[in-house]
Amino acid sequence: MNDHIHSEGSSEEHDHGALGDAEYAEFMELAAEEGFDLEDVEGAIEAAGHGPLPVLAVVGRPNVGKSTLVNRIIGRREAVVEDKPGVTRDRVTYEAEWAGRRFKVVDTGGWEQDVLGIDASVAAQAEYAIEAADAVVFVVDAKVGATDTDEAVVRLLRKAGKPVVLAANKVDGPSGEADAAYLWSLGLGEPHPVSALHGRGTGDMLDAVLEALPDAPEQTFGGTGIGGPRRIALIGRPNVGKSSLLNKVAGEERVVVNELAGTTRDPVDELIELGGVTWKFVDTAGIRKRVHLQQGADYYASLRTAAAVEKAEVAVILIDASESISVQDQRIVTMAVDAGRAMVIAYNKWDTLDEERRYYLEREIETEFGQVAWAPRVNVSAQTGRHMEKLVPAIETALAGWETRVPTGRLNAFLGELVAAHPHPIRGGKQPRILFGTQAGTKPPRFVLFASGFIEAGYRRFVERRLREEFGFEGTPIHISVRVREKRGRKK
Repeated sequence: MNDHIHSEGSSEEHDHGALGDAEYAEFMELAAEEGFDLEDVEGAIEAAGHGPLPVLAVVGRPNVGKSTLVNRIIGRREAVVEDKPGVTRDRVTYEAEWAGRRFKVVDTGGWEQDVLGIDASVAAQAEYAIEAADAVVFVVDAKVGATDTDEAVVRLLRKAGKPVVLAANKVDGPSGEADAAYLWSLGLGEPHPVSALHGRGTGDMLDAVLEALPDAPEQTFGGTGIGGPRRIALIGRPNVGKSSLLNKVAGEERVVVNELAGTTRDPVDELIELGGVTWKFVDTAGIRKRVHLQQGADYYASLRTAAAVEKAEVAVILIDASESISVQDQRIVTMAVDAGRAMVIAYNKWDTLDEERRYYLEREIETEFGQVAWAPRVNVSAQTGRHMEKLVPAIETALAGWETRVPTGRLNAFLGELVAAHPHPIRGGKQPRILFGTQAGTKPPRFVLFASGFIEAGYRRFVERRLREEFGFEGTPIHISVRVREKRGRKK
């Protein structure tokens, strides 16, 4: 649409998200007239205006308290609840905030040992998390001290070259601090004595984390540089045909996995020319060749997928159309939505379906993927190459939606008409109204709406649906946050 504005770089010039100076000044004037606390409004725009967040991985061997520490870190974000019925949640990535800064946390707890023994398991699961991360918290049990497994993880961290904060866990009092001091021997710098269970020392540790984390992810998106290739993650559960699809779009047999000795591997990003444009396919491999990791396979797949999605701009999700849509398919879709990436769903093995299967698949898509009906869909065959030419236009459509920005004036004209035609239901004798709003960010589109009272989840979904009908946003999740005017605001 011609009215869409693509605001590249404006968030660097101002602290107003995607709003320019004049637009911001006009918007703040409107907020003041409506009796909102201006600091509140500024904070809401800043929060919604952030670009991609830096990623922190929490790694360590079993039973050192990783998950407890992750819960301690993200427990400060209790108020954020998303209403998304019909999509199963099984996340390994969470959003957290400390001292006013937001970041993502990758939890590597919950994995299982396999037949190769504990060292191989720790190395494999740590490796996937480190791949996605901008910095790492390495958790060691201070009571036990450094073990051989810990030393193996240290070698992995050195090779990765990411900043590391060493957390000496289970230090419940001053007497345990001497145990923590022994961990200087790991050569990772100062051990931070913490008790994940009781919260002792976690504040100081998080201060160190903020120093180690960059302001934004190290991976700058391809679209911001001149001629830089856009980044695509090809994701899906094991054996849906990701490797075959990559080979087919590349027009040749590519080595998708760079298999190194032992349990470590280097990620391979494939540069592939499609439709006259070079794209970077982010490596999501390991699934095909790492067959020896049978136990905890779903968990490893989640970690690998999270790592790939964090590095990409677009997630192309491959679904095996010949089989029923699985819980794991739904988890992968949810992961891409939660990460805020542009999205295309490709149904593979389409050429093998008979009429009856096609009928039932359409019903499954309606019920299982109803929440992501906005994602462009392509029916392909990695084997025969059928409809491969439709993949690039779908990816371009999703990217365009992901980067679309609606000017504040146009958005408020739309909201005014919407509220007049379809007011919020009356609850408890009151009728909350959306007063005004702005789009504070893109990649994905993030809106902040300001209201006179609590806006129900059903009405928010209605607003999102109408936003899509009016402005497009095909192929991208939309984030909508609502700020309610406090009563005292009117008196100011």
